[in-house]
Amino acid sequence: MATLRELKTRIGSVASSEKITGAMKMISSAKVHKFERQMRELLPFKNQLQTIMGHILSAGVEFRSPLIADREVKRVGVVVYGSDDGLCGAYNLNIFKQLLVELNDIRSRYGSGVEITLYPVGKKIFKACWKLDSTGNISVRKIEGVDSKMDGAKVDAFTETLRADFTSGELDLIEVVYMRYLSISRQRLAVDQLFPVRADLLLAEGADKADENQLYIFEPDPNEIFNTVLPMYVLSMMQEITIENCASEQAARVMAMQSANDNAHKLQEQLQLEYNKLRQQSITTELLDILGGQVER
Repeated sequence: MATLRELKTRIGSVASSEKITGAMKMISSAKVHKFERQMRELLPFKNQLQTIMGHILSAGVEFRSPLIADREVKRVGVVVYGSDDGLCGAYNLNIFKQLLVELNDIRSRYGSGVEITLYPVGKKIFKACWKLDSTGNISVRKIEGVDSKMDGAKVDAFTETLRADFTSGELDLIEVVYMRYLSISRQRLAVDQLFPVRADLLLAEGADKADENQLYIFEPDPNEIFNTVLPMYVLSMMQEITIENCASEQAARVMAMQSANDNAHKLQEQLQLEYNKLRQQSITTELLDILGGQVER
């Protein structure tokens, strides 16, 4: 049985842990709000680009772009967003499970012989993906400077690397697996197709404005405008995915720290109760000893 001193030490340790998890929760919560603000600032820009391309596509004008060219899929690239740090619960585990589901889906769609290259973003998810390297036509590619905390310039550089891999024919399809941010308590696993860019999604944005396109005069020409705006749209898409991943990671850390804080509080109450019982037992024993001594006299 633990002594009073040992219980008091454990209570102090648990109380310190509760303070630490509470502070980490507050820090992560502040970061979530920062990434929410960044998403709000990016959304109008992305929506405007999508609207412009929707206008062009729905105008019935001929256009060409290597970024929307469909071809036979033999080599697939999968970008997997995770985290660089821990203490975020089952965040990385859930993403890795979704990755395994997506890999099986890719094989079912394009055949078991399809070659798959994984691009892990984050140290934790990289360790998980590395276990799949050289298994079942899967290879893992680590790009220096690419992590879950990269800034906008590095996101753009990473996107350009993926774009070059697609346009050169090294990859025929590129998808992104990440955690979509809905709220601080809700995140959802998502798989988006990066290349080739899906023209149907762009067309859906401008479908309601088809009649308005009759008033537009495209200068210099629709094809040149489209090929100028489309890469910008892809960059904004990757920027949004990166920010959503950061927000989801911090939101998962908020929930994990809240759970740890609650558990520490419950443990502290249990230890305090045990400490009080042991202390009361010690006092009762001393009183009995005193009374026993008086009776003997």
